[in-house]
Formats: sequence, C-alpha cells, structure tokens
Amino acid sequence: MQAAIWSRESKDVDDDEYRNFYKSISKDYSDPLTWIHFRAEGEVEFKSILFVPSEAPPDMYDNYYQKSAQLRLYVRKVLITDEFEDLVPRYLNFLRGVVDSDDLPLNVSRETLQQHKVLKVMGKKLVRKALEMLRKLATSKDEAEDSGEDADEVADAEEDDPYLKFWKAFGKNIKLGIIEDAPNRSKLQKLLRFKTNKSGEDGFVSLETYVDRMPEWQKAIYYISGESVEAVENSPFLEKLKKKGLEVIYLVDPIDEYAIQHVTEYDGKKLQSVTKEGLSFGDADESSEKKRLELYKEKYQPLTGFLKKLYESKISKVVVSPRVETTPCILVTSQYGNSANMERIMRSQAFSDPSKQAYMSSQKTMELNPRHPLVSGMLSRFNEDPESEALKDTAWLLYDTALLQSGFQMDAVDEFASRMYRTMKGSLGIDSLELEDEIEVPEEEEEEEEGDDDESEGGSDEL
Repeated sequence: MQAAIWSRESKDVDDDEYRNFYKSISKDYSDPLTWIHFRAEGEVEFKSILFVPSEAPPDMYDNYYQKSAQLRLYVRKVLITDEFEDLVPRYLNFLRGVVDSDDLPLNVSRETLQQHKVLKVMGKKLVRKALEMLRKLATSKDEAEDSGEDADEVADAEEDDPYLKFWKAFGKNIKLGIIEDAPNRSKLQKLLRFKTNKSGEDGFVSLETYVDRMPEWQKAIYYISGESVEAVENSPFLEKLKKKGLEVIYLVDPIDEYAIQHVTEYDGKKLQSVTKEGLSFGDADESSEKKRLELYKEKYQPLTGFLKKLYESKISKVVVSPRVETTPCILVTSQYGNSANMERIMRSQAFSDPSKQAYMSSQKTMELNPRHPLVSGMLSRFNEDPESEALKDTAWLLYDTALLQSGFQMDAVDEFASRMYRTMKGSLGIDSLELEDEIEVPEEEEEEEEGDDDESEGGSDEL
C-alpha cells in the first residue's frame, strides 16, 4: 500500500502527482498555480502540503468573515476535519491542502481542539510557509532573468507571469492581510503590486521595484488614490511629478485606501499622498523654488486674503503653491485627513449617515498656481475693483471647478448653476436673464371646404 503523499519526501513526488492530489481534495478541474510540501520540526512537528488555486471562485469575497481555508486536518493520518477554522488567518482562505500532526490528541472534540495551544504554533508555521511560497512565486521571474535565460523566454514569462495571475485573482486577500496581520505585515508588503504612471497598460510594480527605480534625491514613495486608472492618470496633482519624471502609485481599488494606512513606509521611504498638503521632493530645484515662492506669496497676498474671506469655512486656507503646472488651482486635504477618494467611498457605504457626512469631510486648502493667467487676471481685477460681483462669481467658479477636478463631490449644485449662467450671460453680452415674451402664433385662414369638394366631384364626373 502506497504511503500518503504528504508523508513522502518531496523529491520522491512528481508534479503530476501533486496536481492530481490537489484536484482530488479541492474538486477543482484546473491545475494549482503553485504548491509547497514541507515538514515542520521543533516545538511542534507536522507534515503539510499547501496549494494555491489558479483562479478565485466567483463568491470569493461574499461573506468573507464566514469563510475559512479548506485545509484537511489529520492526526496520525486519521482525518479529523476537512475544513478546519482558525488554522490560518482569514485572508489566506484561498489555500487548499492537508496538515498532518502527531502531536494532537485523537479523542478530542472539535471545540476543544480549536483551543489547543499546539494549533496556534502550527498556524504560525503554516502562515510563514504560505508567505514563503508566495514570495518564491513572486520572485520566479526575477530569478529567471538573473540566471541568464534566453531573452525571448523571459519576455514570454512576463506575458504569462504566474504571480501576476495570482495577484489578479487574490490580490485583495494580500491587502486584507496588510490590515489584519500586523506581525507579518513586512512580508506581505513585498507581495503588493500596483499600477503606476510608468507600469504600462498591463504591468504592475512592486514596492521593491519602485524603490530601486527612484532617483537618489527622492525622499518618499508617492501615491494617488481615485476611482479608476483613467480618473487619476490625468489628475492635476500629477503635473509637477510628471515634469520631474517621478513615479506615482495608483490606488484605484476601494480597499487600497484602508490598506495604505497600515503601510507608513517601505525600505526606509515614507509613503506620501500627492493629494495632501506638505508635498516635497528634495531635488536640487527645491531651494530655488522656495525663494521664488516667497516672492509669489508677497505678490498674491491681497488675492489669497480676499478668497479666504469669500470662501469662509469651506476652505481652511488659501496659499500660493508650485505644486501644479497648467491647472489654475487645486484643493488638497490635511496630512491626516480623509482624501477626496476616501470621502467618496465613505459616502457610498450602505449604512452611511448623511447627517454625519460633515464630520467625515477634511479641511481643505486651496493651492493657487501663480503663473496661470486666470489667477493673475483675478489679482488684477481685485486691485481694480475688489467689490466686483463678476470677480466673486469667477472666484466661486474657480472653487467649484477645483472641487470637481480634485475629486470632491459638489454639494451646492444650484448655486454653481446660477453662477455659470451669469458667466454665460456676460460672455454673450446679454443684459438680463429675464425670460422673453412668448412668440405669437399667427391665426390660420379657414379653407373653403365646399369649393374644394365641388372641384373634386367635377373631376370625378369627367373621368
């Protein structure tokens, strides 16, 4: 009789046996993406084989907290349960496999078994081995490049990278692990993949690759959050960074905003949102930009004071900033406040309370582009006539446009529409928006039906 596959040495088991065994325990018709076969020794001894499916089930994230990994628990090759809970953290619920221990008692209830201290030690080792398996999968392409494989083979591997296949199927699990599993957070950070402004249409970038590509003078890892790649790649917040040739991570999955709060730095580099105040670059141009900024602040002080008074509590402050290149102005949030994208996510929650949305909103700072013609034109108009109604309308339209372009939701839509109509009136040279009198409809003359009938009858007689 052949020994159980997990009790044999891994070198004595071929790949086809692993694949067939996976299909028999998982009822999955596809081959596993990867697997790890190991024997744990030390405080607790057990044998295990862990598999990663090639695809996620359709209901992967339905009732996430009620699902556990399908790991079969054996004690001395006797099956105890085929779906044991709490053996690995919830975010690893995609794992399939077997665990066989000689240290657990056979005649014990399932409830008592869950509290057994041996299981906690086993769980830690299983998580470590699972993350080791994923890390090996993630670095398989890099190892192929370092080994000097043929360039065409490496290019083909990039198109069919097994880790990218895993990431597209189970990337959300890794992000959930970042939130839930603090002890293994540093290992999980190495498994993260993101779209960036330099990753290409189908590419993903790891934090490790991002840091390797950073210029020497760059001090932080920059990121921007939004609803989609299309929404963030043309954002005015990226204008200065693109000009400097810097890479920016795109956080376009709703869970990204929650996960990134637990990743404050990587490899000694802090993560910095480009939509929040306090953005700095650290390059050689920064010192000269600061001196130039002081001159702009002095020049635009009358306009910034006027705008702050006009906007009142909607804006915490109005400043001149070199952050943008071609946009007149943007709205940034405080360093520790919610971003515009986070406000959008919180508004969309099923149980969100509209009456408490004011508490979710962050303090906003308006940053003006001192080189933009609209901004300099507003300063000239203010110096000529600070009480001009047209100037106030223009200032509010500037705020409304910046609100939308910075990703925030507009509340006073009616006021925005009224200001826009008044601006259209001025551009068309119209004196008033009062409705004109209705056009008069001319009265139609009655047709002589009898004459028409006689003519038609005469025509029929001739025929």
